[in-house]
Amino acid sequence: MFENFPKKRTVLSPEFQKIYSEHYKNNREGSTSASSLAQKMEAWLHRKVAKDVIGVQDKSTLEIGAGTLNQLMYEQTMPYDIIEPFSELYINSKFKDQVNEVFQDIDDIADSNKYDRITSVATFEHIIDLPKVVAKTCLLLNESGTLRVSIPNEGTFLWKLGYKLTTGIEFKLKYGLDYSVLMNHEHVNTADEIEQVLKYFYDNVKCSCFGISRKIAFYRFYECSKPGIENAQKYLKSLDRIKEKTLING
Repeated sequence: MFENFPKKRTVLSPEFQKIYSEHYKNNREGSTSASSLAQKMEAWLHRKVAKDVIGVQDKSTLEIGAGTLNQLMYEQTMPYDIIEPFSELYINSKFKDQVNEVFQDIDDIADSNKYDRITSVATFEHIIDLPKVVAKTCLLLNESGTLRVSIPNEGTFLWKLGYKLTTGIEFKLKYGLDYSVLMNHEHVNTADEIEQVLKYFYDNVKCSCFGISRKIAFYRFYECSKPGIENAQKYLKSLDRIKEKTLING
């Protein structure tokens, strides 16, 4: 299972590499008209993730892919740990003091660390080794903890049409390049693939959509509970065996 993981990213041409960092930061900060509109719509993603802690401040949280720390506009739980390899995204954030500990990778977190909730906003579509990351979340949650994930509805017609008519047009006018190339590079997982991974490692997975249904929506939100510890441990051990075999064979 999950033979197509870890995914491989498409290689960006020099033209895209030149403007990549600038565009990525502007997009996350909502610095352009299209990205500002997108951020207003994405508020749904943040609110769904934060719904379980309205009026609550004592649930230990780990956010995967914290970016600019904009989730902390919607919740003030503590302690609040994050996984974010790009420090330039959060280094000047006004929410930085609310972060307890920063990890570069989920592998940096000991299994003895336990959280009441693990969250992620618009990140799982980017993760090339998603099954490994989700398996690790199973081991890091408290017994009654939940994994709360919101994602763009990647892989559907409505999602593609939405970005083509907004950010896609703005990107073309500014850089003269096709935004779909960048999206294909960034979004390595579809929404359906993400759901498949979540359902394999969690016994209870609830989905809600910003739209009519899974196929006709802009975003999805998943609340996952009852982690399948056995499945997670088996999968992670299989990855260790593959790694050992690769090292032996050179």
